[in-house]
Amino acid sequence: MANLKEVRSRIQSVNSTQQITKAMKMVAAAKLRRAQDAITQMRPYSQKLSSLLQNLSSAAGSDFESPFMKVRETRKVLLVVVTSDRGLCGAFNTNVIKAASNLAAGEFASYETTFLCLGKKGYDFLSKRMPQVNGDFHLIFSDLKYKTLQTAAQWIMDSYTSGEFDKVVVVYNEFKNVSTQILREEQYLPFAAKMDSDTSSQTDYIYQPDQELLLSELIPKALGMQLYKAVLDSNASEQGARMMAMDKATENAGELLKELKLTYNRTRQASITTEILEIVGGAEALVSK
Repeated sequence: MANLKEVRSRIQSVNSTQQITKAMKMVAAAKLRRAQDAITQMRPYSQKLSSLLQNLSSAAGSDFESPFMKVRETRKVLLVVVTSDRGLCGAFNTNVIKAASNLAAGEFASYETTFLCLGKKGYDFLSKRMPQVNGDFHLIFSDLKYKTLQTAAQWIMDSYTSGEFDKVVVVYNEFKNVSTQILREEQYLPFAAKMDSDTSSQTDYIYQPDQELLLSELIPKALGMQLYKAVLDSNASEQGARMMAMDKATENAGELLKELKLTYNRTRQASITTEILEIVGGAEALVSK
């Protein structure tokens, strides 16, 4: 059985840890509120842009050609892996990295695969294990702005149009709520306009200028918006995952404290009982003499 000093030391250590996890939970909650507001305000714009592109694509017909919509024989694949810069957020980063690694080893095993890491954790892990990892934008979260993301999006688009990659897939966590993040593997290029079921009706627009020119201008903007949305989703998911992880850690520390205090009381009681027995034994020895 541990002595009283060791148990007291463990109680102090766990108590300090509990205070830290409680503080980290509060910080994550504050950051989550801002991140959730950002992605919530972003989604209606993204959905409307997708609806507009769907209608434009339908109106333009099969004659319209865009370098971003051209489907080529797949030989080189770019996997955009969106993780976080920090840990202590449960399985948030592990799930994304595992999904990207499984794609590279499974569906894209016969292709030449390159990883583009958005987030320090993904870069730190993959750069030590994968032969082709691009880390030019792995510190993107240190300056999370639309303009900053456009630099990464433009690099991806230029690489695709130049033929450096034949297919681009983005792997990230989509934010649903505080306790739920949905792992997504979305095709980024070649581009295909998507529309939700509630916006599937065809709208008759009056175009100025023509549809093809509008599509040529809007598709790069939509691609930039798509990447920005994925990063905002990932950022909100990260804060939600960290908040839940720190909440669980705080609860576990509380349970451990209860066990340690019970152990401390038992050890103290046993120590007192031993001392009493020694005193009684010594007194009886003196009487017998």
